[in-house]
Amino acid sequence: MPSDAERLGALYDAHAGPVRRYVVHLTGDAAGADDIVQETLLRAWRTPRVLQDEPGSARSWMYTVARHLVIDEARSARRRHETNVPDPPERSMRDATDALFDEILIAEALASLSEAHREAVVLAYYGGRSVADIAAETGTAEGTVKSRLHYGLRALRLALQEKGVTR
Repeated sequence: MPSDAERLGALYDAHAGPVRRYVVHLTGDAAGADDIVQETLLRAWRTPRVLQDEPGSARSWMYTVARHLVIDEARSARRRHETNVPDPPERSMRDATDALFDEILIAEALASLSEAHREAVVLAYYGGRSVADIAAETGTAEGTVKSRLHYGLRALRLALQEKGVTR
């Protein structure tokens, strides 16, 4: 009596080539056909009745199973949601819309400050200058610059809260 490996080899030798040609004819995909042929032969192996039938009826049974597997694959969610493309898509870029709206919002809030407060805040936070540098540049005392920064930031926070900005 032949071993399981010998019987499986005989099944493969007898039917794999014709079933594969049939599947390639149905799908046009030689690479994907191998998976379907393998599954078809595995199902035939698990169904002893098929192996005992005449070779012609066993092969027609395998053609039917292979056709159903092709249909199942075409209907599967994996097939519907996957799209093969020759090149990967370009990297996505972050949308700068939110940053643009933030800039507009801050510019409007800064415009609501007095000229002295706006100048101190802009020079300190956008210009990166120290209190001493601002005092020297504007010709005012350092204490006055500190006071303008304190009250300017407070007024800026209030203006932003009025526009709906929260922490």
